[in-house]
Amino acid sequence: MQEKTETFPRDLQYYKFCLYGFLKNLKFFDPFIILFFREMGLSFLEIGILYSIRETATTILEIPTGIIADSFGRRRSMISAFLSYIVSFLIFYSFKNFPLYALAMIFFAFGEAFRTGTHKAMILEHLKIHNLLDSRVHYYGHTRSASQFGSAISSLIAAALVFYAGSYRIIFIASVIPYIVDLILMITYPKELDGDIHAVPGSGALSRILAQVNITLTEFTAIFKRWFSFQAILNSSLFDSLFKTVKDYLQPVLKHYALLLPLLITLENEKRASLIIGAVYFVLYLLTTLAARSSGHITGKLRSLPAAINVSYLTGTALVLFSGLALLRQYYILSISFFILFYLVENIKKPMSVGYISEQISHRVMATGLSGESQLTTLFVALFSPLMGFLADHYGVNSGLITMAIIMIALFPLVALRQRRG
Repeated sequence: MQEKTETFPRDLQYYKFCLYGFLKNLKFFDPFIILFFREMGLSFLEIGILYSIRETATTILEIPTGIIADSFGRRRSMISAFLSYIVSFLIFYSFKNFPLYALAMIFFAFGEAFRTGTHKAMILEHLKIHNLLDSRVHYYGHTRSASQFGSAISSLIAAALVFYAGSYRIIFIASVIPYIVDLILMITYPKELDGDIHAVPGSGALSRILAQVNITLTEFTAIFKRWFSFQAILNSSLFDSLFKTVKDYLQPVLKHYALLLPLLITLENEKRASLIIGAVYFVLYLLTTLAARSSGHITGKLRSLPAAINVSYLTGTALVLFSGLALLRQYYILSISFFILFYLVENIKKPMSVGYISEQISHRVMATGLSGESQLTTLFVALFSPLMGFLADHYGVNSGLITMAIIMIALFPLVALRQRRG
């Protein structure tokens, strides 16, 4: 389906979708999470275990929570997500205890599992109801742009909070506020965004639940029996996993150069770093805001949506390769520049991928299908991250980046999308 021009209406629900993304990305802990754990006395091994708990729990919960969303209502799923996030934040703020932090990570994983895929499915349901599916890339690009702008503002607020509080704990209690507002926003979403929830026969609650889950599972498994739908999910998952695997490895280089700037040199290093890093991330997220918003326009410049996705995949992979080669030659500024461009490509490609995937799978199981895409991404990250870490430890970050890019290029023929005929 060829993407139309940017002609969709800016109704109340459009602004609700954008506000959701803006508030959701006010995660003030993102730039400082590891520093918070270190301040709380955790070792790097304990931090790694916490991350492992979060990823494993999210992977296990992705599909079941997607089924719950499609079977019993997406609004309930989103409300459950924000309640889980808030409980997680309160635990992190209130305690200084590894077992409780592990519990907080599980609550966070519940939030991720209930949320991922579900809100995208609600956006696509809105577009379907109002006959706007031909503008899905433009529309989702706008909502993602609002999310990225939220990240930009979040970076500045987080830097200010850490600077004035002198502690990283405050970022968690501060994150509760926008998430409470987002929870209230979910309650105001119209019931029609829950999707098609059909009444099923049965005399007892358990039999009705099992019957509803069976309906959803049947339609979901059909996704993986059709090559076009599975290939669309695989293409998106591989590229997203590349981004999530390598994105943190150039961060130390970025921080190092940020501290070398002749700015705020009279301040303590920690406070100086928080302000400069916040400013750098603010600019970076402003760029990704523009990138996400332009996704639909870029799609329209190419002959088809599959072609646009393929070009984005290859461009992003090439940027990772060039970043690794530049780092190999110690051209640090050039390496960081390629990385920033890769970040922009990720935010251009994501709306394209969501739009294309939505063409391939039934709207009845949209939340489940998009949760499956997210779960597959998590599995690829779990596979690629140890490889990237091993290469970085033994041969340097540059070798890891180059190897990951080569792997993605080798896999491209498997996931290259083609325009369907008829």
